[in-house]
Amino acid sequence: MTPLGLDVVAATDTQAASFTERFSVNGVPARRSKAPAVSIGLAAYASSDMFKSPGYGKPKARRWDHILNQESTEREFSSLKAAARLLKTPGLISLGGGLPSSTVFPFEHMEFKVPQPPKFSEADTKESGVLVRAGKHDAAEGKSIYDIHIAFNYGQGSGSAQLLRFVTEHTEIVHHPQYQDWQCNLTVGSTSAFEIALRTFCTRGDYMITEEYSFCTAIETAAPLGIQCLGIKMDSEGLLPAHMDEVLSNWSESERGAKKPFLLYTVPTGQNPTGATQGAQRRREIYACAQKHDLYILEDEPYYFLQMQPHTGPDAPAAPPPSSHEAFLEALIPSLLSMDTDGRVLRMDSFSKVIAPGMRVGWITASAQIIERYVRYAEVSTQMPSGVSQLMLFKLLDETWGHSGYLDWLIWIRMEYTRKRDNIVNACERFLPKGVASWWAPRAGMFHWIQVDWRKHPLVLSRQGDGVAMLELEEKIWKAGVASGVLTAKGSWFRAAGDGGEDMFFRTTFAASGEEDVVEAVERFGKGLRVEFGLADGEGEVNGVDGVKGFDGEAKKGVKRGYQTGSDCG
Repeated sequence: MTPLGLDVVAATDTQAASFTERFSVNGVPARRSKAPAVSIGLAAYASSDMFKSPGYGKPKARRWDHILNQESTEREFSSLKAAARLLKTPGLISLGGGLPSSTVFPFEHMEFKVPQPPKFSEADTKESGVLVRAGKHDAAEGKSIYDIHIAFNYGQGSGSAQLLRFVTEHTEIVHHPQYQDWQCNLTVGSTSAFEIALRTFCTRGDYMITEEYSFCTAIETAAPLGIQCLGIKMDSEGLLPAHMDEVLSNWSESERGAKKPFLLYTVPTGQNPTGATQGAQRRREIYACAQKHDLYILEDEPYYFLQMQPHTGPDAPAAPPPSSHEAFLEALIPSLLSMDTDGRVLRMDSFSKVIAPGMRVGWITASAQIIERYVRYAEVSTQMPSGVSQLMLFKLLDETWGHSGYLDWLIWIRMEYTRKRDNIVNACERFLPKGVASWWAPRAGMFHWIQVDWRKHPLVLSRQGDGVAMLELEEKIWKAGVASGVLTAKGSWFRAAGDGGEDMFFRTTFAASGEEDVVEAVERFGKGLRVEFGLADGEGEVNGVDGVKGFDGEAKKGVKRGYQTGSDCG
């Protein structure tokens, strides 16, 4: 039995794969050698089916017609995109398309310097990195299968075949989808993919289930579409499936004024804003609850490869890196996609956190039915990700690093974020008053979630809770932090319900600022809390209301610059 409880399925002589046979990095060259050549024509049609295993022995995904909205079902093929597929016809002279000639593109070639595995640091890249060059007519000259002539022109809604092949192979290597007709499709980043998904499934007045604290951009995307967010309680492992089951089991359309929710949006790994990571068993329970209530899942995973080594504490040696690609992949928490046998998961991946957010390239994985609907939308809206970004990513990931080098990079990223996470957690241990502040060490992502027990604030104690609102104190503490030179994000900004909630949190991030700056910022935040709560230096318990100060005095001395520990762009 596999960890997911799937039996090996016997294969006939004509079958290439079984349920438990896993595709690996080592299998890529053999598969490519047997597959048809990637089309190098302009606006060439591409599908993941060209690049993945046939999935013999696996079930096909369920149909999801019952949750597709009217906008989605009425979308037809783009006439021009469909006609562009004929451009590969030998001898065809096209007078029908609106593609400009690359002879008028003012770019002959582009070059960029990238690291060579395993030397990935900035210093190593400067010293031993390699120059990668992409010319205008490399494909015609037999130098590459992708060039400026192809990438900088119009393409298909699926994205380029060249990069789609890589992400399809990568998805199969990492997630080994458990149903037959899964596909990938390139996107203009996960925010765009999420908006398209909402416009594919939801109608005004629908509820979308999410964590009680959720990515504010997702909430803000849903709001003008008339989609209401229903927050589910959380713990340090994220969304609580028992609470989700309770809410759905007791749903009353008459009381809620809306039909029972059918869509779950979740960030399972390094959740934004809380940093919570769902363990393997938690994910299985969430998936089982989704099956029980027939939920469709939007699995948003920009931080999946920012999973870290265990936190060992300030005085213990750091955990060593994974010893091999196999050990690294084994250490990753299984994704909801990897557990999906129904095709009820649309997974959103992104290069934003593991390469660079300005690329604006990601990909989704879902059943063929859902991918087809996504492409129909993309054809008349986003069209395709930036050709410049696709070409750069292809030259880096496929031609320079390959799958092996990319996994090396992801291991290096894992260790970089482990060090950054340890730095901020150790700083909190040193500088935050534990009597009023609490936290856990995140297992993944970029965020550190700090809870402040506002009920111990002297103003609350002095008035015995009368007339002091949590949001009032949250604003006071947050502004005091800014005045002290440290920017955090208020937890109330992320409430799915749009209310302030009963508890106070501040989101910090350890991703962007230097490690010394992060320590300084945490120390300032800790001093600010002590001033606000009337605590002496080194104390963690509330002293009472005497001696309560603002940030006008000692806490503001020596502030030379501000440290940012709380902002992000999603």
